Amino acid sequence: MKLVVAVIKPFKFEACLRALAALPVHELIHSEARGYGRQKDHLQEYHNDRFAVAFLPKVRLEFHVEQEHLAAAIEALCGACRTGRQGDGKIWVLDARVGQAQAVGA
Repeated sequence: MKLVVAVIKPFKFEACLRALAALPVHELIHSEARGYGRQKDHLQEYHNDRFAVAFLPKVRLEFHVEQEHLAAAIEALCGACRTGRQGDGKIWVLDARVGQAQAVGA
C-alpha cells in the first residue's frame, strides 16, 4: 500500500476527484494549503532583505492506493491537474504501513 500526497491548484480539485473516482483509492483526504515553489515574483526585497510577500492557495490531497494501481492513479492525477504552466503542483509517493493504530495517552 502506498500513500500519495499531491499539492495542486484549487481550480483543478474537482477534475482530480473525477479522475480518481474510477480508481480503487482509499481514504482520500483533502485540505487547504498555502505556499509557493519557483514563482520568484512572490519574493520581494525590503531593505536588502528578501521575504515572502504572499503564499499562493493550494489544495493538498492524500490517499492510499495499492501498489498495482499506483501508476494508473498518478497518471490520472497528472492528466487531471496539468495545465502546462509553472506551479501545477507536486506529487509524493510514500510507503504506507497498514496496521493497528495504538492509542496514545489516556
